[in-house]
Amino acid sequence: MFIKDILKTSRTISCEFFPPREVEGINNILEVASRLKPYNLSFVSVTYGAGGSTQAFSEEITLRLKRELNFEVMAHLTCVSQTQPEIDEVLKRLVSAGIENIIALRGDPPAGDSNFVPVEGGFAHASDLIKHIDQKFSFGIAAACYPEGHTESIDLHSDIQYAKLKVDNGADFLVTQLFYDNQDFYDFVERAEKAGITVPIIPGILPILSAPQIRRFTSMCGASIPSHLDTQLDKHHDDDKTVRQIGIEHAINQVQDLWANGVQGIHFYVLNRSYSVSKILDSLQIADHTNLSKTTT
Repeated sequence: MFIKDILKTSRTISCEFFPPREVEGINNILEVASRLKPYNLSFVSVTYGAGGSTQAFSEEITLRLKRELNFEVMAHLTCVSQTQPEIDEVLKRLVSAGIENIIALRGDPPAGDSNFVPVEGGFAHASDLIKHIDQKFSFGIAAACYPEGHTESIDLHSDIQYAKLKVDNGADFLVTQLFYDNQDFYDFVERAEKAGITVPIIPGILPILSAPQIRRFTSMCGASIPSHLDTQLDKHHDDDKTVRQIGIEHAINQVQDLWANGVQGIHFYVLNRSYSVSKILDSLQIADHTNLSKTTT
């Protein structure tokens, strides 16, 4: 089922996994996904590596989540290290496996490179990839957006214009980069509406697991940490258990506020772990999300 059609009738809860570096890690991801299965997630997604075996693992996990666990899956696809014919072969395999939804991304430059350079015969921008998929295939298409602006954007105005181009080229809905201050999301939605973006915008939530990890993530993607949260992380910098609980409580507050303000879904970046997201979902009182079950994992 197309996610865009799900969004027409209900608000969504979804989770995102990432492929392991070694094949032995695939079963662990499937186990984590199965522990989240009782929550009747609207869909799940699997990120796409920069090349080599990681991309193959991503595709395998995507297909197994669909085939073995019967999830609606949104496959990731990037412009990194792939020509147009190679991308088409991936898309054809996904079609054959019954995958109906894609999130199309440019992808990050290889480690050590500051600029993204497409391979010869490939795509330079996510908007180009989206247009290609929309014209040649029948997938439901999602795209990424950045509440605090992409790290390569000149300013917030140009950033929203890139988001608008993705929608104009075929994106059915947008999923945001992580953020920790909901006002950043609300400000982005306001800019999007002024730019003429009318598709659903789903906020992406990353529960904090450790202080060093989240500082590394936010420095890479340009997201900020609110001062009150930053102070807590400093205080408990070396206590991952306490920081994880701080992350759970902050995410609960974020999601409750977002839900109360009418967002059309929540997308959790779970980092291949079920504990924090399970605790967050167990604690939420979202009366009008009839598919949200409660369980202990």
